[in-house]
Amino acid sequence: MSLYGVPRYRISRAISTFLRSLPRRCKHTSPDKVPHVAIIGSGPAGFYTAQQLLKGHPSVRVDIFEKLPVPFGLVRFGVAPDHPEVKNVINTFTQTAEKDRCSFLGNVTIGKDITVSELQKNYTAVVLSYGADADRTLGIPGEDLPNVLSARRFVGWYNGLPEDKELPVDLSCDSAVVLGHGNVALDVARILLTPLDILKKTDISEHALASLAESRVKQVHLVGRRGPLQVAFTIKELREMVNLPECRTVINPQDVASLKELINDLPRPRKRLTDLLYRSGCEPAEKDVKRWADAVRQWNLHFCLSPQEVAASADGKGPERVKFAVNRLEGPDLVNQKAVATDAVTDITCGLVLRSIGYKSIPIDSTVPFDADKGIIPNKNSRVQGTKGLYCSGWVGRGPVGVILNTMTDGFDTGKVILKDMEEGQLETTGKQGHAEVKDILTQRGVEIVTFSDWEKINTSESEAGKKIGKPREKITDVPSMLGVVKSKPS
Repeated sequence: MSLYGVPRYRISRAISTFLRSLPRRCKHTSPDKVPHVAIIGSGPAGFYTAQQLLKGHPSVRVDIFEKLPVPFGLVRFGVAPDHPEVKNVINTFTQTAEKDRCSFLGNVTIGKDITVSELQKNYTAVVLSYGADADRTLGIPGEDLPNVLSARRFVGWYNGLPEDKELPVDLSCDSAVVLGHGNVALDVARILLTPLDILKKTDISEHALASLAESRVKQVHLVGRRGPLQVAFTIKELREMVNLPECRTVINPQDVASLKELINDLPRPRKRLTDLLYRSGCEPAEKDVKRWADAVRQWNLHFCLSPQEVAASADGKGPERVKFAVNRLEGPDLVNQKAVATDAVTDITCGLVLRSIGYKSIPIDSTVPFDADKGIIPNKNSRVQGTKGLYCSGWVGRGPVGVILNTMTDGFDTGKVILKDMEEGQLETTGKQGHAEVKDILTQRGVEIVTFSDWEKINTSESEAGKKIGKPREKITDVPSMLGVVKSKPS
């Protein structure tokens, strides 16, 4: 049987589908019942929090604020250019940003263009997920010399972060010292030592590529204050360094010889990493020995050294050497032993020093609680202490630890906490207009808001520029040029 040529079973199915949808739609049609959430920061923490909110609530609207005209934060500006596979997460973030209930508001500086208090007046919840934009320092003499730089800013320099484009990097020296044994330390060492033909095929910024083309750096020393059982880098990064073309790995056998007896008793990830450290120092593969014999560059891994002073060159225009205290390790737990300085000292000659000892967050607004000692926003289960409706996600809440996977978990957990508070009626929705009201405020203040569609214009422009020179993209490295692309390309 049919009705006007349409089978009755199809009509019945359509009616049933419609009726099932009515309660959900009716329940959330009132504007006063629609929750609006503002997320400050468009890196992994922000996007994963947004993803969880949009998935967990049928009508919530999410606005993601970003101080730059371009999204993705540390994925765009922190991931090494020779690690394109890590950047694939951008595809997932793009899907989130393109959802009807999600908006991207780029080129908006919170605390300057609009305050957190103003956002709280207009949003059911505000999530702080702006990461860690400052460096931990050593507090030693000579740290402020020219060419003594933070690894964070060096990464921003070669990744095209606008604020680091003009970083005064001098690569005219033969030797560099990287202070730290984390993945970022290995990243910057690898970029300094990677053959130019490889870097040319990545999205490394053109100004950095030009500088690296003239680099005289042939040796990089990676120095940590503790031993091989305490290194913070992962096996993937270590393996890349060991296999780096035209580059020799130098690990003092005396530093790693004792590891052989301990390897089998270590947890699996630490076991594999420690085994590679031992073999690279004491029993390198024949193929590696042959390759290293012809190497034109090398990297050295040093343990149990704490920097005491950066000594200036004779002309005072940069470092000449770093002076170190030799440490011993103390404590019953071998993996978590502490470094204690001895009276012994040593030094390493260099003309470039990169400090890679950790990041810290900074206050974004005077109304937001902040623990300056820990460099985080005080919170309990992502809820900012003493402020209802204010949350934090990612490094700004738990400190700069872990990789993107850890941040994903944290973002999801923050989203679930907010959804729970909504469900229990802990958050106010009445009178919260969200995007509509805030957009008017920003427009009245002359802020040029960059939407996600605008970002796609920048994305297209960068991809086209990169294609012409055999790269995946050529990043635009200053904000005025980004805004210029937005204005010049039709919608």
